[in-house]
Amino acid sequence: MKKVLIVEDDTEIIHLLEIHLRDLGCKVLTSSNGAEGLRKAINENPDLVILDVMLPEMDGIEVCQKIRANHITSPIMMLTARSEEIDKVLGLEVGADDYLTKPFSVREFIARVKAIFRRQKMDDGAPKSEQNAKLIEFDILSINIEMRKVLLDGKKIDLSPKEFELLVLLSSNPGKSYDRTQLLNMIWGYDFKGYEHTVNSHINRLRSKIEPDMSNPKFILTTWGVGYKFNEDLAES
Repeated sequence: MKKVLIVEDDTEIIHLLEIHLRDLGCKVLTSSNGAEGLRKAINENPDLVILDVMLPEMDGIEVCQKIRANHITSPIMMLTARSEEIDKVLGLEVGADDYLTKPFSVREFIARVKAIFRRQKMDDGAPKSEQNAKLIEFDILSINIEMRKVLLDGKKIDLSPKEFELLVLLSSNPGKSYDRTQLLNMIWGYDFKGYEHTVNSHINRLRSKIEPDMSNPKFILTTWGVGYKFNEDLAES
């Protein structure tokens, strides 16, 4: 049973989402303010967080930021009002994985949730033996794609879904440069056109977790005037 946390102060929206999530077989937790929602996210470790931007006590942007600061990698879907374009950008930059604009259709909401659960089901069904799983290894960095597990010098590194997808894409194609628009389209999809700075924020967070020296990156390099690439010299060593 998937555990979903809804952090939303509109009781009608909570009730609507609860009905459809329970129809999907989910256990649903709710919170009507940001501070309580953050506590539940930390204590309950949900499989998905549905997070409104406009919340009492602590807004959704801050909640999202603090969830990621606490090394919680659960997917986060933010809910924003149509006029809150800046909140969509900020939400993605601080670690949200997806967003829905209010008012949204129930059909679209269910489709997004199912897509997230499908990815998690693939992870749950991954081979238990790491020898049977696809591994990417460069120097002290090891990426187990099927188990979505990253080790740095033998120590497990917790990555958000988008951070992991970025790392897999880049490391699977060492030496190939991707511009920000390409990465945005390939990892987030066409709906996020115009949010290229989101890529920078995720790359910076990813680097902070895997790079021994942030001032001199070893794995993910900047291709000046283009974007980013994985260090091809590591593939040749």
